[in-house]
This record gives sequence, structure tokens and C-alpha cells, in this order.
Amino acid sequence: MVHRAVRVTAAACAGFYTFRYGPDLPVSATYALFAAIALGVLARVEGSARTRARTILWTLPAAWALVCLGTVLAVHSWAAALGMVGVGFAVSYGSVGGPRMVGLANGLQLLYILPCFPPYSPDTLPQRLLGVTAGLLLLAAAELLLWPEPAPPDYRGRLARAALALAELADLAADACAGRSAAPGAVTAAADRARARLDELRFSRVPVMERPAGAGAVDRALTHCAAALRYAGPQVLRILRLARPYPGAARLTAVTAQALRAAAAGLPRTGPVPDTGVLERELAAFDAARATEPPPGRTDRSGRTHRARPALGTAALDSAEGARFVLRAVRVGRRAPLPPDETPADQRPGPFWYAYDPAPLLRWRRFRANLTPRSVAFRNALRTAGALGAARLLAGGLDLSHGFWVLLATLTLMRTSAADTRMTLRPALVGTALGAAATAAVLLAVGEHPLVYALALPPVMLIAFTAGPALGPAWGQGLFTLVVALVFTQLAPASWRLAEARVVNVAAGAAIGLLAGLCAWPRGGAQDLRRRTAALLEDSADALRETVAVLTGTGRPGGALRRARTSALLTEAMYAQYRCERHDPAGDGPSWQAAVLAGQHAVRGAEPLLARIPPGTAAPHRGGARALVGHADGVAAAYRRQAEALRAREPAGAAHPAVARARAALVAELDVGPAPGSDGRVSLHAVDVAVWLAGLLDDLQQIHEPG
Repeated sequence: MVHRAVRVTAAACAGFYTFRYGPDLPVSATYALFAAIALGVLARVEGSARTRARTILWTLPAAWALVCLGTVLAVHSWAAALGMVGVGFAVSYGSVGGPRMVGLANGLQLLYILPCFPPYSPDTLPQRLLGVTAGLLLLAAAELLLWPEPAPPDYRGRLARAALALAELADLAADACAGRSAAPGAVTAAADRARARLDELRFSRVPVMERPAGAGAVDRALTHCAAALRYAGPQVLRILRLARPYPGAARLTAVTAQALRAAAAGLPRTGPVPDTGVLERELAAFDAARATEPPPGRTDRSGRTHRARPALGTAALDSAEGARFVLRAVRVGRRAPLPPDETPADQRPGPFWYAYDPAPLLRWRRFRANLTPRSVAFRNALRTAGALGAARLLAGGLDLSHGFWVLLATLTLMRTSAADTRMTLRPALVGTALGAAATAAVLLAVGEHPLVYALALPPVMLIAFTAGPALGPAWGQGLFTLVVALVFTQLAPASWRLAEARVVNVAAGAAIGLLAGLCAWPRGGAQDLRRRTAALLEDSADALRETVAVLTGTGRPGGALRRARTSALLTEAMYAQYRCERHDPAGDGPSWQAAVLAGQHAVRGAEPLLARIPPGTAAPHRGGARALVGHADGVAAAYRRQAEALRAREPAGAAHPAVARARAALVAELDVGPAPGSDGRVSLHAVDVAVWLAGLLDDLQQIHEPG
């Protein structure tokens, strides 16, 4: 934090002093200083020193465009306000493109806010562009030369650690299936490590700038890799719970562990790209071999009794399928070629559809998918655009001096919920008032002596940019009030009324931000998380019902799985925002994480089943396809009951007696063998589907309302 403050202070002061006291270009001096502050303080530019410098340089064209637009639209308050609405929405909504735009949004907003205020002087546009260019170039140079920071741990490292922890657990599961016992406590310790590493992959546990949330194939692949690891984890734990001597499952699980280690080695950009061939061959061999094995409790010609339950083989297959998805996602993340999409035409798009589409098309689909009030990105963009447009109209209508402070206060103090904005408002106003009092005292004591202000600016700026983020909004607003006073007293003579204007403008901006929060989705992420999660469970119910219909040949794909994928993405974004807001613990509701996982597992479990089981071949050994579809109807009904319970704020719908009966029927389905004369492979496919459905009921039981 101190190093960053030093870099911003050095860049801002170097540009300001060069233009102000060199060729005497006060306009260029102002824009050089605020450009450095915009990208160095208001924006969040993360990564290594080279990455941050490159990001700053990439923003130069956007900065030029925003300065030009603001300069032209400053001709009238209405034009500037309409431009503010457009720029506010476009820059804020651009965050759906990835975390880099999320970090740059506030900084880019300031680059329009500053020139859109009077005086309307298009003749100064060259000086403004010169100042902005100099400020950003100086900031990029400071990032490279002044205490360059190493690259922070990225999401690939988290994925690699999770894959290694899961591989260790898979080794223990393979040993258990081979009849080898582990050291006391080894399984518990390995399971705890794997759970902890998998939990680190959740976006709510990852800083915003480290999240692979972009629209491109690489970021999508890393997200897919995390989801596949989280899916494979419970399957490996299920192997350990069901473990008994089963050589085929032992070998497949050992190969799964090797595949996870290969994925971990291939996640770094310099590691070897993993191959899926060995695991896919082992998967095919195991699937073919278990279809010829006698059912549990029966003996073969040699008189040996087979006691391995079909569910153990299914768990081994599911964990291996999860590892296969991990390997494929890693290959996409390394831009390695994938084989042609093997998904049948009537079931497309397949799980890796994004690997076959160009980057511009992927970005367009992401932007189009979020153009809905259900999207938190769309709602936040509307809120930001409306608040900034209203602030610009107010500042212009009241002819406030230094009116851009109103918009700056609105931009920096407004939060995604009214509660968060209120919590920020009081300390910000108190800090501004105290900073204004200190500013008035300094101006009255020093008078018109620019040299004193010039000497005081660097240390005060350094303290403000260091203490402000660490000590909270009161210190930040108070110290920044003193900084802007020291800047403007060097540009023109100023009296103590400059401090008064600062207080009035910040109060006006904060009030507009609060009103915007009260009028537009005042509860933030909490407002629609319950409704959004309920919708995810309903979409998951449709997806699982359609999946079973396709596998049993009783129905055709209708896009339910695709809708469930989209619903899961929207719910994850809503949940991530919810975790960033303040909430009353008594009203937090059920385990939202468990609810989101229940929807994710419905999607991630359907994908490998559709990839492995040919359509129409999963008819169960007793009762035909009708029985398996009946089980799916029971699980889908449980999902819908849980959705209704969430909306009504009632106890968990998973406790319904019908759910217990559905799960008992599924367990019974797993414990019987093939009917005489039936195809063993078809029966085992039915077991695979039944295990998946039973796991979904287990997921539902983790959701509960507080007492």
C-alpha cells in the first residue's frame, strides 16, 4: 500500500509541477495530476509491475476518447448529463467483460467527469490530452521503476493446489479399493486439505482482480476447471465411503490421481500441456469391463463372490469423468487444440462449446446475456448511470463551483446497497467536514504563498493515499479534501470558501448516491438472491428431468441444460456481490452456498452422463425407462419444492416426506442387480443416473433456513 502511494504521488506531482511551473500550462497540470490519481487510486490495476504498466498504457485511447467527449459535451448541462448517463452505463456495464474492466471503471469515469464541467473551452483540448497522456505515462513508468511488485498469486495456482490435494485423496481412495489400508488419520487429514483447497476456488474467496471472470475461452476454461474439480471432490469422497476390494475401480482411481497431477503441472503457463489419452482409454476399458462383471452377491464360474456394489463403480467413473473435464479445461486454458465437438447435434452446445468460438463472438454473447434486469452487472450499471447523470444535472443547475466534486463523491461513496451507502455516508461526511476545517485553517494561516502549498502537497498526498485506504472513508475523505485544496491554491488564489464548497459538494454527491441506492434495487445482492437462487433450482429441475429423458429415450433435448448453465452464472454473480455487502446475520437466510452448489451439481453431473451414455440406453433393468423417469420426476419435484420454500422463507423443502421416499427408492435401485437376461451395461447406466440423482437429493438436504 505504501509503495503504491509513493508511485502515485511521484507520478501525479511530477506531471503537475512540470506543467504548472515549467511552461505554465495549468490545464495540462490539472489533467496530469488527476489522470494519475484516476488510474492509480480510484482504479484497481493488479498484477505484476509489467502487467500494471501495460494495462495503464492500454487505457490511453479510452482516456483520450473520454476527455474529448467530455470537452465537447460541456457546452450545456443537459448534453453533459446525457453524456454522463451514457458513459456511466457503458463503463460500468463493461465490467461483464472481466475483472480488468471492473478495476478500471471508476478511474475511467473520472476521465469523463473532469472535462464535462465548465468552462466550455474546446480550444484547451490539446492541453488536456497532453496532460492526460503525460500523467498516464508517468504512472506507467513509476509502476516499472519505483518498487516494482512481483506478480500476486493467480487463480491458476489455486487450481493447481486444489488438483494436487484431490490427487492425494484419490491415491488413498485407490489404495482402499485395492485392499491397502491407510495410516490412521491420513484419510481425514487429506479430505480436510482437499476441502480447504476446493473452498479456495470459490469466487467469494478470491479477490476481484484474480477471478477468471472474463468472456474469453481461457477464463471460461479456468472457471470450468474449478467447477469440474468441485464436482470430482465429492465423488472421490464417495469412493472412500463405499471402498471395498475392487481392482478395476482401484486402477481407474489411480489413473484419475495421475490425471489430476498432470492437470496441476499443466496449469502454469510454462508447464507441460496435459494429455487426455491415458485417462480416456482407462475410462472406456473400465466401462466395458464392469458391464461383464457378475452383479453383487452372485458368483462367477470360478466360485468367487463379487461384493463390489455398482455404486462404487459409478463413483469411480464419475471422479474419472470429472478429472477428464479438468484435463480438457486445462488444455483450453493453455490454448491447446481439442478434438472436434463429439456432442450429438440435438444436444449441442456441449460443455466446451466456448473452445470452438472466436473471442469476439464470446464477448458479444456475454454482453448480450447480461442485458437483463436479472443481471447484477446490468442493474449496477443502471444505478451508476442514473446517479451520475442526476449529479451532473444538479451540479450544473445549481452552478456549484468545483461541481465535479459532486460526481466524484457520488462515484466513490455509492455502494451496491442502500445499507452499505448509509454505513459509508456518516464517516465520509464527518471526515470531509474535519478536512475542510483543517483546510480553512491552513488557508487562513498561510494566505497566498504558493510555494508553501507546493512543498506541502507531496507529503500530504502520500499520507492521504496511504492512510485513506487503511483507516476508512473518514480519513480518506478528510485527507483528500486537504489534497485538493493544496492543488487548487496553486492554480488560482483561494480563500477559506474553497473548504466550504468542498463540504457542500461532497454532501450533495453523497445524498444523490444514497437516493440512487434507495430508489434502484436498495437491497443490493440480497434483494434478488433468494428469487434468483429459487429460479436456479427450478432451471436445474428442468435440466435434470430433460437429461434423464434423453438418456432413457423418452424425450429430446429442449435447451434446459443450456438455460440452467446461464442461470448458474447469473446466480454466482449475484452471490458474489451478496458476499461483498453488509447483512443482518438474523436475516441471512439459508445456506446460499449450498443452494448454489445444488444447482451447479445438477449441471456438472448431467454433462459427463450425456457424454458417456448414448441417448436411449439408460433404461433400468426393472420397470423400463418409466421407473427411472419417475425417480427423476421425484428429484425435480424436490428441487421445485425447495425453490418454493426459499421464496416463502419456509423450512427447507428437502425435508419433505416425499424426498425421503424418493431417496429410499433410489437407494433400493442401487442395491439390486440386473434382471435375468438383461443387458448389464444398460443396467449399470441406470445405476450411474440413480447415483447422480441421489447425490442431488443429498445436496438439497444441505440447504436450510435458520431457526
